Amino acid sequence: MKMDERLIPILQRHRFHSVVSFDRQKDKLLRFDFTSNNRELSASILDDTQRFTRYINDKLNASHAKFGVGGYNEYRELYSRSRVFDSAHNDEEPRRLHLGIDIWGKAYNRVMSPLDAIVHSFGFNNKYGDYGATLLLTHNLEGCSFHTLYGHLSLNSIKNLREGGNIKSGDVIGEFGIPMENGQWPPHLHFQIIKELGEWKGDYPGVCKYSEGDIYLNNCPDPDLILGMMDYARQLLP
Repeated sequence: MKMDERLIPILQRHRFHSVVSFDRQKDKLLRFDFTSNNRELSASILDDTQRFTRYINDKLNASHAKFGVGGYNEYRELYSRSRVFDSAHNDEEPRRLHLGIDIWGKAYNRVMSPLDAIVHSFGFNNKYGDYGATLLLTHNLEGCSFHTLYGHLSLNSIKNLREGGNIKSGDVIGEFGIPMENGQWPPHLHFQIIKELGEWKGDYPGVCKYSEGDIYLNNCPDPDLILGMMDYARQLLP
């Protein structure tokens, strides 16, 4: 069996430290749907970061939920809010298929490493709609190497990092950024598992073309293998 084919069964055999502070005994999660089925998300909301943030907060408050979660393998037209996800040529397919899980919540929520790691790379992807402050960690389990990506962090999260630095399971590695430093999004964490990074440093696509979904989803397995949050989430039905 190839190394990358071993990853999913290896992840299924392990338990991981929480990536965000969430108590399964008392904290509620709300599952967000950002597909075209969500008729509440008008262009006027999506194009205005403040209104989009109020929408997220109002939903969380109404459900008494600490976090909202969802998005893996979700086709999202909301990416039309940013040119980052358009092709270089207007006649080509834009990127709309989400490859991570988003955890929506308050700015400055702490983010922790789910297992031991080294710092692979980090960067500030500052285009409108991009990740903003971004961190990539490298892990090894049972001889299998893989990576996790943390997008939409605060700038303080990457301020004092160095590539190759050691991270322990449970270490605080960052915090949710505010819009001016997270790519102009409501505060949240984009969490993604990546088997192979290739030449990428400080960045990796979190959204792909639908036609390339099989390739990217194979390289980016379901993040809930580590997060373990989706079974606890209540479905949002707008």
